Amino acid sequence: MKIDSSDNLVSLDTEHPIWEHFFTVHPLVVIGTREGDSYDLAPKHMVSPLGWDNHFGFVCTPRHSTYWNCKTEKTFTVSFPWPDQTVITSLTASPRHNDVSQGSKPVLQELPTIPAQVVNGIFLKDSYLFLECELTRIIDGFGNNSLITGQIVAAQVDERALRISENEDQDQLFRAPLLAYLNPGRFAIIKETYAFPFPADFEK
Repeated sequence: MKIDSSDNLVSLDTEHPIWEHFFTVHPLVVIGTREGDSYDLAPKHMVSPLGWDNHFGFVCTPRHSTYWNCKTEKTFTVSFPWPDQTVITSLTASPRHNDVSQGSKPVLQELPTIPAQVVNGIFLKDSYLFLECELTRIIDGFGNNSLITGQIVAAQVDERALRISENEDQDQLFRAPLLAYLNPGRFAIIKETYAFPFPADFEK
């Protein structure tokens, strides 16, 4: 099949990563893992539900402690921060100090957290959605990256973010906007939205 050409299209060199040449929209979450006798928090944006059931996955790399913590502890948590938590979310990406074998993040001791209810973990406080996951599998081989997947075994949502009626969706999102990450390096606050024009008889 021939693809229509356009004078406005720019070819990208797929011998190198293409993702820095344009913006894409992602959720921004904080992944929590147990690390020895303490806990680690790390921001991630390559995240997604995996199907319509209660499965969740995120992309990580074996260069990060999050990968090895998940592999060792078999659990992780997911916090979805409110837009006013953007700076705190950014702090979870602070570099480690090399004062212990894996290095530590002293800034994490100053961040507001709450404990998970089912798995051994913590959340970033004042988020709007909290997921507790048991590791399903780790799929390596995406270049230097891996897909870490889990089954959601517990979930809590702030009542301000709880979807109650389709008729109130726009009003709810305006009152309680969501945080989005625009890769590379920007973020947005989503508060003005529109109903998607699904075709008649559309099904999931």
